[in-house]
Amino acid sequence: MRIPIGWLQLKHRPGRLAVAVAGIGFAVLLIMMQLGFRSALFESAVRMQERFHYDIALFSPDSVFIVRPQPFSIRRLYQALGDEDVIEVSPVYIFPATWKNPWNNERRSLSAIGFSPGYDLIETPGVDEQRHLLSKQDTVLFDGLSRPEFGPVAEHMANDQTLRTEVNDRLIEVAGTYQLGTSFGIDGSIMTSVDNWLRLFPDRPREDIQLGLINLREGADANAARDRLKARLPQDVLVMTKADFVQRETDYWNAATPIGYVFAFGAIMGFVVGAIIVYQILFADVSEHLSEYATLRALGYPNRFLSGIVIQQAAILGVLGYLPGLGSVVWLYSRAAAATNLPIYLTRERAVTVLVMTLLMCAISALFALRKVRRLDPAEVF
Repeated sequence: MRIPIGWLQLKHRPGRLAVAVAGIGFAVLLIMMQLGFRSALFESAVRMQERFHYDIALFSPDSVFIVRPQPFSIRRLYQALGDEDVIEVSPVYIFPATWKNPWNNERRSLSAIGFSPGYDLIETPGVDEQRHLLSKQDTVLFDGLSRPEFGPVAEHMANDQTLRTEVNDRLIEVAGTYQLGTSFGIDGSIMTSVDNWLRLFPDRPREDIQLGLINLREGADANAARDRLKARLPQDVLVMTKADFVQRETDYWNAATPIGYVFAFGAIMGFVVGAIIVYQILFADVSEHLSEYATLRALGYPNRFLSGIVIQQAAILGVLGYLPGLGSVVWLYSRAAAATNLPIYLTRERAVTVLVMTLLMCAISALFALRKVRRLDPAEVF
């Protein structure tokens, strides 16, 4: 098997090759970390919208995002019952509350969600089998995947121990835990009944809700029902399908906050850094072997043959740099996920996407480095 000339030139200088591989690996690491954080931002931000059981949601147009929603009248939810396809509605109360860590008495904000225990609110482990416990006064369920600053609640409850603490300065009992997880806007959450939620927020009237969930009859067209409800209900509520609700939250984090932009910009900067490193390596290699390239030109080899050598080098550098970068990312993803409780993990689509980006990055650098080869005149070199 004929050994590619590009590989022979690269391994001729092992030190330079190692530097190039390390530089490309760092660029791959930077791109994947930024894309991983960006994906975790969007995935964690729409956990509730995706896991709640509903076909259509009512939401206040004054609400920026679900972490701190604005109230609207519960009458809008009951008015929706007049649609022929609506079979069930459920009011949901959501607002930040102050949790007292029972181990060190530190106070920290979390999201408090109130709903009717008779309603199958959300598809997440721990809620459906324990929601009947919320009928008891001053009882809540705690998200076991919350930030550790709230205390080792999940570990404590796993040992069948009772836990009492304060939420909004009111004594409550934790009846169990569920698994939902954190996001960039929510460090933790609790769920309780509507009555218990109103006890935690005594200044908030029962008639004002933050979210209305609507279920349709089986086989009903959600888009058609949404359009009918939009025409029927006043303009003080947004009427959205599940896809609309998820997209609204994603758009907020992507466009209305700097976080989505920062992660996208970081990925672009990683691409640029990698391209510059590859270009410098290839340009230095071309400059060092100008006499060899000139000899090949004098022997009659066309420009496309010489260009193929440089492109070979770019492709080899891309693959060699991608592999250690990928290995580092797998380890860092696991560490970041454990530290933040965010959904940071490597997907096949992202791995393939970054591989293509790496090869494209190296190809662009090779095109710039090829300019010197294409302008090469053997007579001037010798």
